[in-house]
Amino acid sequence: MKIPAGNDVVRGGVVRSLLSLTWPMMTSALLQNLQSVIDLFWVGNLGSHAVAALALSVTILMTLFPLLMGAATGTVAMVSRRVGEGRHDEASRVCAQSLSVGAALGLAAGALGFVFAERMCALLGAGPDSGPAAVMYLKVTFAGSVISFLLFIGNSALQAAGNALAPMLSMLAATALNLVLDPIMIFGLLGAPALGVRGAALATVISQFVAMCVTLGLLLSGRVRIHMRIEHFRPDFPTIAGLVRVGLPGSGQMLARSLMALVLMRVVAGCGTVAVAGYGIGLRFQAILLMPAFAIANAAATMMGQNLGAGRPDRAARAAWTGALVDSAIMAAAALTFYFAAERTVWLFDRNPEVIKVGASFIRITTGFYVFTALAIVLGRALQGAGDTVAPMISTVIALWGVQVPLAIWLSARTTPPTDGIWWAIAAAITLHGLMVTGWFSLGRWKHRRV
Repeated sequence: MKIPAGNDVVRGGVVRSLLSLTWPMMTSALLQNLQSVIDLFWVGNLGSHAVAALALSVTILMTLFPLLMGAATGTVAMVSRRVGEGRHDEASRVCAQSLSVGAALGLAAGALGFVFAERMCALLGAGPDSGPAAVMYLKVTFAGSVISFLLFIGNSALQAAGNALAPMLSMLAATALNLVLDPIMIFGLLGAPALGVRGAALATVISQFVAMCVTLGLLLSGRVRIHMRIEHFRPDFPTIAGLVRVGLPGSGQMLARSLMALVLMRVVAGCGTVAVAGYGIGLRFQAILLMPAFAIANAAATMMGQNLGAGRPDRAARAAWTGALVDSAIMAAAALTFYFAAERTVWLFDRNPEVIKVGASFIRITTGFYVFTALAIVLGRALQGAGDTVAPMISTVIALWGVQVPLAIWLSARTTPPTDGIWWAIAAAITLHGLMVTGWFSLGRWKHRRV
């Protein structure tokens, strides 16, 4: 299959350009989340303790996202702006510099995570039934974290250049491989050793390695708008400084979110293993529900950067507002569907009636507020694509740490069951965050940002 060099998103209809980027990004996100669902499905056959171990592991792995998102945010803003300006060689240099920095960060973060995996699980209140399995999963995943960094940054660069099809194809290969490897490595089929939860992690790392090879091969091949060469990898400190300047607030935003996730998981863990399992399943389906938002948001970020580079800020604004309105409608319809299918959804992954009750309550209470999440994600990512990364960070810190965390702690001590109080705290923070990001985007100050 021939892969196009990239879509032209600075001309033609806004909706057509947005959709041309969104559908492959949406497919990529679906495939990436499908890997998590595949893991959850097979691990669920090992029992509720294994599901809880996976939930704890995913929460801890979110601590890598600040580094990932910081690097990716700077990459998207600078690559898309250079492509919009017609400076493709400079876009390739930015990509190479970002990959170099990302490799170093991935190795450092992976080493630290591997060493402190057991301690992190203990800090989250992991029980004797779920803790050892969580540690095994984490050590394998942290050992392969550099693969995740290179894959994420490489795909972000391709998308920023207007080529969303190539990342989709690499994720398709990874998901197909993960689907085959998971049962083999978890249960020891075809003569392989039965590795349990550790096998799920190993299957994911191997699958991501295949996808990374596809992505990096394209970036080096000259078949897409970005064509990295050896000279692009020589340290370019002004470019690195630009990536840090734009990406650091994005890292701060994700750090606030990741630390909040750890604290919130600790609060949930205080309610018992059943609560953690129900919450973990709910989070996986939350991720599925948010896939359209992130796909549209990434498309909006690319259109923002390229159109600002081409001197078309009004078209950039139309793209962001169109994406936000479309996703708000999708969220409303999806939330309604999940509301009535809550018990059945949780039942697919855990037959424990208590887990089903907790997970269904999470889905029912929070999903109705995801219209505000659509606004926050799409408009916030559009701001990042324009290089305006400080405002999204501030709004995230206020919503999560000023509202969600203290309210979750307070309500969990005053509601029955206590988990319902935590879910209502999440809903309140979602609403506030969406309103703040929408207000800042409406001011239009992002039109004058330079990257």
